[in-house]
Formats: sequence, structure tokens, C-alpha cells
Amino acid sequence: MNRLSGILLDAAMEVHRVLGGPGLLESIYEEAFVHEMRIRGLSVERQVSIPVSYKGQAIKHPLVLDLMVENSIILEIKSVEKFNPIFAAQLLTYLRLTQRPLGLVINFGERYLKNGFHRLVNNFPDS
Repeated sequence: MNRLSGILLDAAMEVHRVLGGPGLLESIYEEAFVHEMRIRGLSVERQVSIPVSYKGQAIKHPLVLDLMVENSIILEIKSVEKFNPIFAAQLLTYLRLTQRPLGLVINFGERYLKNGFHRLVNNFPDS
């Protein structure tokens, strides 16, 4: 898992560098990032719908993940000036609902992308 997250971080840095840093829409970074990950041989799904239920009742609107890599890591892509802790809370909820072990919030809006990486590990306490 560490090796894969390292590949993802390297790919994100390449996208940030080639696109000239912050200032573009989230959707542009996401599309370029997906392309870069596929160049590197990774399996990537975009806008993944996850059904949600509450006490046996299906919720009308599914959870939609930005990206799922190798069916194991959830990526949330942002392009904002400053990281908001709610992004990490949201991703942790996604990890718990999908029972995935690792997630990354990558904020392409940071001037220095290394400051835009936030890694979250799901220890499955609520499973």
C-alpha cells in the first residue's frame, strides 16, 4: 500500500508541475491525474457511485467518490487555496462506508503540492 501511495503522490506532483501549479478547476486536475495514473499502469475509476443504506433503507442518492485506484485507495481531489479539515473527515467516512484501508486528499490548489497531501488510514473500528 505504501508503494502504491508513493506512485500516486509522484503522479500528482507531475500533474501539478506540468499544469503550472495551482489555479485551475478541480475537474482539470482530476482528468490529467487520471491520465497520468493510467500512463503508469494503474487501474483508476472516476466518479464511483457507492450505494448507501440507513437501517435497511436504501438512500436515494449514492455516495460518489472522486477516484478509486486499484480498487483499494480512495482519492479525493481538491483545488482550493487552503485545506479544510472537513475534507479529511469526509474521506474517513468514505473509507469506513466502503471498508477501504487508505485514502488521500490531494489539493492541487496549494502552491507547493507537498503541502496538499493528506493521507488517511482506516483502521476499521466501525466495521
